[in-house]
Amino acid sequence: MSERAPHFDFDLAIIGGGSAGYAAARTASNEGLKVVVIEGGEEVGGLCILRGCMPTKALLYAAEVMHQVGQAEVWGIHARKPTFDFSKVMARKDALIKEFAEYRQEQLASGKFKFIRAHARFVDSHTLELRMIHTGPSGGNAPLTKLTAKQFLIATGSTIAPAPLPQLNEIDYFDSDSALKLERLPKSLMVLGGGAVAVEFAQFFARFGVQVTLIQRSPHVLHEFDADAGEELEKVFRLEGMTIYTSTKLLDARRHGDHKEVSFLHEGKTIRVQAEEVFFALGRIPNIAELGLEKLGIAIEYRRIVTNVHMQTSVPHIYAAGDCAGLHEIVHIAVQQGEIAGHNVAHPERMKSMDYRLLTEVIFTEPQIATVGLTEQRAHVRNISYLVATYWFKDHGKSMIMEARDGFVKLLADPLTGEIIGGCCVGPMGGELIHEIIVAMHARMTVQQLAALPHYHPTLAEIWTYPAEELAGRLDSNIKS
Repeated sequence: MSERAPHFDFDLAIIGGGSAGYAAARTASNEGLKVVVIEGGEEVGGLCILRGCMPTKALLYAAEVMHQVGQAEVWGIHARKPTFDFSKVMARKDALIKEFAEYRQEQLASGKFKFIRAHARFVDSHTLELRMIHTGPSGGNAPLTKLTAKQFLIATGSTIAPAPLPQLNEIDYFDSDSALKLERLPKSLMVLGGGAVAVEFAQFFARFGVQVTLIQRSPHVLHEFDADAGEELEKVFRLEGMTIYTSTKLLDARRHGDHKEVSFLHEGKTIRVQAEEVFFALGRIPNIAELGLEKLGIAIEYRRIVTNVHMQTSVPHIYAAGDCAGLHEIVHIAVQQGEIAGHNVAHPERMKSMDYRLLTEVIFTEPQIATVGLTEQRAHVRNISYLVATYWFKDHGKSMIMEARDGFVKLLADPLTGEIIGGCCVGPMGGELIHEIIVAMHARMTVQQLAALPHYHPTLAEIWTYPAEELAGRLDSNIKS
């Protein structure tokens, strides 16, 4: 007699109900699989909605409006010095997030798949132990229960990284989670870090009147971008009154009366800075510590779950997606990874693969910074040849009208074919403008084709034609010679 196939409670169990988890659940359930989503967070909605993209961008837009009103004299408009009610700024953000979160909760509770509020931990490679979360008035410790599944997706997101100095814990600080719950603004603030979270929050606080000092380990902010992008943003930050230290090494942190003091090495000297508060923005780490992955032999590298292009871990029936797995903490990447994992669970005979050729990143400062495809830095690391051309917004008609003269656009092209392989926009509405290059790269357009496309004048978008024309001319000269 042949052995009977094992019986599982579900075809697919998903741990985490954020962007990646929901995308996978929707995809797999639409393919007819029996799916369960297990969410153990204090709130339902995922990082992007609750503490990431949406609340921070709501605050940044308020800061931009505040800044523009304060600059009205540039256009000959006389306006009183703008004032604000911080509680109303935060209340508007909270109302928006409540609306977004409620919609995600409705999606999760739609009935297309089972939704459980619980903390999950692997017992073995096909079994989860659940500690149920009481959401009613009784509270208390919930009993343990178990469920089995044929396949799994880990989509537990990320959490704030631990502080590099124990002394920081002693003086207390706030981070990107707790900053969203502030009831009042500090008068002065030290921002530790120079990544996306650090620069976005730094400009938000500065534009609402906080005296900001930003302390960054790398030679320039946004060290994963090209140096010219980070340096342009630093220039604007300094013009807006921010103090910036780069190439630093943290040494100590302590209380100093009513203030907090951080000391660090900078240009061979020990610098001490005092402020009312410290904002810790030195990154996030995957939220996987409590899952029991060590007993399954799932490969971990740099604290992240290692996956292949199909989003499978080293245990093939267990997948991972989103911030706990990818090197890119970007919501649309998490959604793509979740959709691919959901498809591959349902169709192992015709798996899809993740393709990062069109990797897009946007920093929502002003000027905004957006990239797609290769940067010069990535091209150097991968030993990829390229041609590059840059055009500055200070010489562009529409941006001059808008008094948005900071920044530039940059195109990278294959030196033989002219195909566009990367784009960068540091400037007004950069997050919108980069989509023209995303479309061009998706269609594998050349710089010659982009240069030939008609662009309405005067618009911001027509700025892309200038580096495209320059590169097309250089390619034509190479062919003729």
